[in-house]
Parts: sequence; C-alpha cells; structure tokens
Amino acid sequence: MRRRFQASDTVLASFLVAALLLVSGVVGTAMAQEVLPSWNDTAAKTRIMDFVKATTAEGGEGYVVPEDRIAVFDNDGTLWSEQPIYFQFAFMLDRVKTLAPEHPEWQAKEPFKSVLAGDPMGVMKGGEKGIMDLAMTTHAGMTTDQFSKIVTDWFASAKHPKTAKPYDEMTFVPMRELLDYLRANGFKTYIVSGGGVEFMRPMTEKMYGIPPEQVVGSTITTEYAIVGDEPVLNRLPKIDFVDDGAGKPSGINKFIGRKPIFVAGNSDGDYEMLRWVTAKGPSFAMIVHHTDAEREVAYDRNSEIGKLDKALDEAERRNWLVVDMKADWKKVFSFEK
Repeated sequence: MRRRFQASDTVLASFLVAALLLVSGVVGTAMAQEVLPSWNDTAAKTRIMDFVKATTAEGGEGYVVPEDRIAVFDNDGTLWSEQPIYFQFAFMLDRVKTLAPEHPEWQAKEPFKSVLAGDPMGVMKGGEKGIMDLAMTTHAGMTTDQFSKIVTDWFASAKHPKTAKPYDEMTFVPMRELLDYLRANGFKTYIVSGGGVEFMRPMTEKMYGIPPEQVVGSTITTEYAIVGDEPVLNRLPKIDFVDDGAGKPSGINKFIGRKPIFVAGNSDGDYEMLRWVTAKGPSFAMIVHHTDAEREVAYDRNSEIGKLDKALDEAERRNWLVVDMKADWKKVFSFEK
C-alpha cells in the first residue's frame, strides 16, 4: 500500500539536503585549503605557512604590502636537479658534439678533445679556463633569437644522464608547489641563478610559471647589429655579468629593484643572497638540503657541485630554514610512483 506523504517527510528531506550540503561544503573547503601537498607535515612546512600567513594578514604585526612581497629562488639544485652535472654543462657537451664536424681540430684540442672522448671529468680538469672556452664556443657567435631556439630544441629532446627523463621532468615538485603557493598569496616570484639567463628564460615559464622578465642570471655581452635589413642582437664571446655569490645581491638590486622578503637556495653560492635578504626587516630564508640518496642525490659539504658548507653551518644561528629533502618532502619528482 502506498504511504501518504506527511509533513514530517518534508522536515526529514530538508534535514538530509542540509546535511549533504554541509558535508560537501566542508570537503570542498578542506580541498581548497590544502597547500603544499607534496610536503610532509613537518616543522618546515609549518614555518613556511606561518610566514606567509603573517605577511599577508592585514593589520597583523608582520603584514607586508603586496608590492613588497618579492620572493627569489636559486635554480640549480633549488628548483631543478643539478647532479651529476649542471643542465647547462650538459647542454655545452651536447652542443660541442653537434658542432664537431665543422671543427676537426677539436679532436686534438682541449677541452673539446675530452668532450668528444666522452670524458666530462677531463673537461673539469681544465679548470675555469676550459669551461669558459666551452661556454663561449657553444653560447656565442649567434643572435639571441637563434640561441633561444637552440636551447628550446635541446630541452625538447635531451635526456637526463641519470634518470633518462626529459629535463623538464627533473624539477622538484615541492618547490613548484611552493612557487604556486606564494603567488596565490600575492608574492611575485623571481629566479636568481648563476646559470645563463638566456639558457633559462626559454623554459622557466613552462616549468615554474616564472616569465622571462623575472629571471636574473649570468650574461654574456650582446651587440646590436643590422643583418640584411633586420636589426638583431648578436651574442659575443665575452662575459658581461656573473650572477653568483656576491653577484646575486647585486643582480637583485640591478634587475629587480626591490629587496626580497623570501629567499631560497641550496649552496654556498647562495650565501651572500641569503644573508642580504635576511639582514633586517620581515624576511624568510630556506636552504634545500639534498639528503635523499634514493630519490635524488645526497650531498653537501664535499660536493664539487652545489657545495653546502658555510651556509649550513650558519643556518641555525641566522634562523634559516634547512629543508631536509628526505624528511620534509613526500615526493621529489613528478614521475615518482
């Protein structure tokens, strides 16, 4: 027999709908509020979130106006992997091999001889001069547009020597999340790296959401010229600016024009930048400490690449956050299962 509809049914139905809406709202809010999902719930994550909350809470003691919320990040070893060799060094090696048929004399001339023999350590033995010879040969003698295309094409096909993954998959997921989190809270994010600015710029927007004009790096001299009837910028074999060590604060001042309140690095090459940013006023500094030999590489004080010694010693005294990659990150790369 069909039961007659009663007023109590309406009350029950309304209650159920309200309950469903409440649960849905709670779940939706929880999902919307989830931040830094690839970070473990450790003190590192808490410290980052506390700083962001303090600097964005209007009326609070630590509030910073949006135009002063500048965050700067080193790139090699901070945003993307730098072991076993820098990405840009790998590019140099591949570029020498591409150009070698036009230069038979390289078979007997260092550092090109070592490159062609598959001996990158032999190149390193040539010291700074050998590396500079490689850099000038592979990075100069073309227009800025030509170089940008060469770099873009290389990233599209080259594979990392350890993982065999494309280089754009060798970025650190937790750091990409941190960039997104800061931007969502009114921060403007910059890269400040010792790497070549025109090597990074073709890829940083795709990899990190950082446009080319927000990338500060080392540069070689460019010269205006007319080729045919077209104005171009030619890249000359001459160093213009080295954005490393003490050069990083100078580069920030020269190219950004505002002192950051957030800084992230991973090596002693970032030491001066860490000190300058945190010298006074509301500020936050963090160091990515490579402690995970299984998922990435474990290294610090004795590494030839990304040496972290002095900055690590002073981190606690200067209240710099040391992010333990193994303990603080749930995952390192996007391709992890």
